[in-house]
Amino acid sequence: MSVNGSQRVDLEVVANLIPPQSRVLDVGSGDGSLLELLQESKQVDGRGLELSQRGVNECVARGLSVIQGDADKDLEFYPDKGFDFVVLSQTLQATRNPKLVLDELLRIGNRAIVSFPNFGHWRVRLSLFVKGRMPVTKDLPYSWYDTPNIHFCTIRDFVNLCEELGATVEKATALDANGQKIGLSMPWWFWNFFGQQAVFLLKR
Repeated sequence: MSVNGSQRVDLEVVANLIPPQSRVLDVGSGDGSLLELLQESKQVDGRGLELSQRGVNECVARGLSVIQGDADKDLEFYPDKGFDFVVLSQTLQATRNPKLVLDELLRIGNRAIVSFPNFGHWRVRLSLFVKGRMPVTKDLPYSWYDTPNIHFCTIRDFVNLCEELGATVEKATALDANGQKIGLSMPWWFWNFFGQQAVFLLKR
């Protein structure tokens, strides 16, 4: 199954990092798009944790095993290395304690996959510089007063956090505004400036 144009471009990048038949926990499952993709294309043993009741209902309607829970509070109930992969896609910036959540992901999974919008992208910088207002973009579509995103970060910020937690970056991908991958040989500052979003594969 491939991701169609109406779905987020990072989902296929995440799915390509996960081998078939892996045990996967999707934290912040949303409507279940990623879990459904993984089950259909990789036959994973997938579980999900989603904050909103609406999201849980949509996941269950798709036949997915997703329960309601809060990443900031409920990850502590999962056992050490209980999953091959723990995924947090486009959710880190909406958590109250991103450092704690990332630490828990690395504890629960043999590997963690994290994707997030990059607040260091040049369009965001230009919007702040020219308009003097918090930017609204395709990847950051909310106004400052109603956004669920409470901890914006840049790619450079995330790399620094990984270093603080002793996490090894096994793979990383930056995607431009068109969803195209930015060259792997490019330095972090280039990714930080031109990457609209990023996907990291981590291991402790």
